[in-house]
Amino acid sequence: MQLPGPEDRVALLLPGSHRYVDAVIRLLTAGAFPIPLDPKLTATERARILGGLAPHRVITSESELDELLAVLPPAGLPRGRPMHCTSGTTGTPKGVYSGLLDDDSARALLEEERDLWDFRADDVHLVLSPLHHSAPLRFAMGTALAGGRVLLPGPFDPATVTEAILADRPTSMFCVPAHLQRLFAHWDVVGVPDLSSFRLLAHAGAPCPPEVKRRLLELFPPGSTWEFYGSTEGQFTACRSEEQLERPGTVGRARPGRTLSVDPDHTLWCVVPEHARFRYFGAPEKTAAAWRETDAGPAFTVGDHGRIDEDGYVHLEGRREDLIITGGVNVYPAEVEAVLSEHPDVADVAVYGVPDPEWGHRVCAAVVGGADEEALRDFARERLVPAKRPKDYRTLTSLPRTSTGKVQRFGLADDHAG
Repeated sequence: MQLPGPEDRVALLLPGSHRYVDAVIRLLTAGAFPIPLDPKLTATERARILGGLAPHRVITSESELDELLAVLPPAGLPRGRPMHCTSGTTGTPKGVYSGLLDDDSARALLEEERDLWDFRADDVHLVLSPLHHSAPLRFAMGTALAGGRVLLPGPFDPATVTEAILADRPTSMFCVPAHLQRLFAHWDVVGVPDLSSFRLLAHAGAPCPPEVKRRLLELFPPGSTWEFYGSTEGQFTACRSEEQLERPGTVGRARPGRTLSVDPDHTLWCVVPEHARFRYFGAPEKTAAAWRETDAGPAFTVGDHGRIDEDGYVHLEGRREDLIITGGVNVYPAEVEAVLSEHPDVADVAVYGVPDPEWGHRVCAAVVGGADEEALRDFARERLVPAKRPKDYRTLTSLPRTSTGKVQRFGLADDHAG
């Protein structure tokens, strides 16, 4: 196999492993761009996604990975970010492309992550999510580049994770709230393992129910737990969990080097350093729609809505594509979910909209737990204005989620309509 050249694109469609992380770092060291993708994609999905990214190589087997590693240079300074694809909830997923960075920008990118999360040579990082997703791969890369050790116990299983915690004493872990919920349920049965080795537990990807947040603070060492807000395109905020006790619902303040603002319609915009800028590969019109010039510099949005309080703390209201407009009133699912999740008999909840001939859309809720519909209606009536109260409730045994823990609202709405 020939050495990939600068800005060549190499699609990786195989399960995560230590060699996978090594290949990603060494491709970026060579100035080539790995495209991490779910190896479970169907042939149709692969063709649709790869058609717009035009990779120079597609790696689908361990033998092909061996051939690639044989020609790559040793791990060094990554010259960009992996080209992850957005989720594709509307249209074909888009490749987020950093472009080839010069040495100063590449070092700034590396140091920014290291400074925020304090990656160390003695770190032992436990991976819970598939490495083709951006956050799990970013934390694994940060640990490896600092000289630390990465643990890959395989597909998420609470018992296996618990065994890894006991045997390997990890110091850091990235997860989503759904992981925490399953771990806590398992520990309620088998007992809580010794968690004193953790110096960092970071979570993101979905709203964290208040009870899960409280349990997190009770079990893990003081000062070790963080929430951050970001997207495939870029990172916005970070927040110690203790800060959220004083400001419930916040996802923190702007990360160093970033400036956040909101439009009158509550759309969040983020100014980032030059090394953190991006474009959508092969989609100049989508890139132009995501960016605008501001007095503080170029700013981008991913369509999230929120507010920023007087001290700079961000509170998310939802995504533009999740917005429910009912009778001319904007309803953000995240706000309604936060209220309903406080009910003691609600274990999980997702709010979505379905077409309504009179109101345009009506608000609906899928609930996991033992709360009956009348109790939920009474609970919502006390806490939400009429437009925000779900009109329909469904009880499910679990919510449909992606592998990163995000609720598949479109699937809920389609099932409801069906």
